[in-house]
Amino acid sequence: MNVASILKWKGRNVLTCKPTDTMLGVAQILAKHRIGCIVLVDDENSVAGIVSERDIVRAIAKSGSDVLDEPVSQCMTKEVITCRESDTINSLMSEMTSRRFRHLPVVEGGELVGLVSIGDVVKERIAEAEMEAAAMREYIAAG
Repeated sequence: MNVASILKWKGRNVLTCKPTDTMLGVAQILAKHRIGCIVLVDDENSVAGIVSERDIVRAIAKSGSDVLDEPVSQCMTKEVITCRESDTINSLMSEMTSRRFRHLPVVEGGELVGLVSIGDVVKERIAEAEMEAAAMREYIAAG
């Protein structure tokens, strides 16, 4: 199983913002859509950064609420680790666990084509394990 299999059932829609949007505006989008992070893109739909709820909370804790009027580029992660549709679920699990990421943008040809979360990866891995177990039961029963 790979990232493409996740995007097949999850879909490819990704909410995005611009790095010039305010932290308050981004926080409002996160709250409205009940999501944990948002990918920031440039005019060519290339990933410019990623920001999570935690990033915004840390910025407020460090500099106070006035920071909410600042561009989100002030607290975004600029060096974003991404994945491709052909990447395996196991490689994503390993990468997300070792680097402590909860979200990975999916990029093909320099463009954002999806977003996967650790929950998506775990759900796909459980489905894969259940399919393997069912196949094994069928094999044993036929045996």
